[in-house]
Amino acid sequence: MSQEILLETGTNEFEILEFFITSQTTENSPSGMNSFGINVAKVVEVIENPGLEITYDNVNPCFMGVISLRGSILPILDLSKWLKIPRKKSKNEIIIVTEFSKQTAGFLVSGVVEIHRLDWTQVESPDKLVSSSKENCVVGIVQIEDKIIQLLDLEYMISDLTGVQIEAKSNSFVSDDTYRALIADDSKLIREMLRNSLEEANFEVREFTNGLDCWNYLNQQISETSDSLQPTPELADIIITDIEMPQMDGFTLTKKIKQHDRLKKLPVLLYSSIITEELYHKGLSVGADEQMSKPDLHKIPLTAHLLIKKYANKII
Repeated sequence: MSQEILLETGTNEFEILEFFITSQTTENSPSGMNSFGINVAKVVEVIENPGLEITYDNVNPCFMGVISLRGSILPILDLSKWLKIPRKKSKNEIIIVTEFSKQTAGFLVSGVVEIHRLDWTQVESPDKLVSSSKENCVVGIVQIEDKIIQLLDLEYMISDLTGVQIEAKSNSFVSDDTYRALIADDSKLIREMLRNSLEEANFEVREFTNGLDCWNYLNQQISETSDSLQPTPELADIIITDIEMPQMDGFTLTKKIKQHDRLKKLPVLLYSSIITEELYHKGLSVGADEQMSKPDLHKIPLTAHLLIKKYANKII
């Protein structure tokens, strides 16, 4: 198709699959449609619900059971239960099959709408736009025409629904030198985990909730540096950034850093829940020095240390 153009890396564009959950408080009350979005890169396929129903003897009320899909066992979760939305049942419900952070799961929803191509600058912070009960699972808000679409943090959901907490594994590495790391991630949970892990390894950490804030900080620090010929300002030793973020994604942040005369020698470490082979090549194309998946975040302190030493041309 002529409009099916591959997304160019570093242009700050991404695609979401819009889906909805139809809500109805009582049998006779009017129904409403709640719109959500998920990054297309995390979607494996969309299938019809084979007839799974909630069984109330389950330990977790969101867990609907498992189905066999292409020879693999797929756990199915009722997204409406976790979001506390009274879902109106229908005959044509859909399961969105996802894969990220080395996990595969299916989410039951009322239906899917279409795929939207967006710019990360269109994504607003959910801070005061969603209830406190959803603040950890909604990472961004997008308005398309007169519709508000909430972008969901499925990593947090999987952690909460399965009881498997996202946390750093034991990190025994401690650097002899003190380093300064800038980290950018829209997930409060991941930022806290990274900060704790890095500080234990003798890093000083400054946090940002998106790539744009990190980029603005770098530019501000450069503007305050008197020596305009200085190639690498003394403001950080390494940048550690997620890929998916509102306002500016990690690919765009990396590309801007590597194209800047005074920042290009800063090592950049990219991480994501979806480091596929295709995304790995995209990271290389924008100049990322290292790329990791979120289940391996406990390795970041040592990896960051090695990158800093590499750039400093020191013997490790």
